[in-house]
Amino acid sequence: MSKPATRAARRIAVIKALAHPSRLAIAEALQDGERCVCDLRDIVGADLSTVSKHLTLMRKAGLLDMEKRGLNVFYRLRCPCLMNFFECVDGLIPDKAPRKSGK
Repeated sequence: MSKPATRAARRIAVIKALAHPSRLAIAEALQDGERCVCDLRDIVGADLSTVSKHLTLMRKAGLLDMEKRGLNVFYRLRCPCLMNFFECVDGLIPDKAPRKSGK
């Protein structure tokens, strides 16, 4: 029997699930509400198979919920406050690149 995931392990899984440009783009696209896989494919600019792999990874990390309606599958963020985290991260990024000092 495997050990239950620790809090740190769950946090690491979420951070890893967001640590890819396509998955970050998906999370940002879902901040305003659910989207169909076909919309997410267009946003990411990759084939459906690749986008599906990204979505599966994000679901396994606990970031997304999905709902099938007819032939379409819709995804939404399970944690709408996720973007608050990114706003906090944005505060760590300086507005300007540091100047090089030296002669």
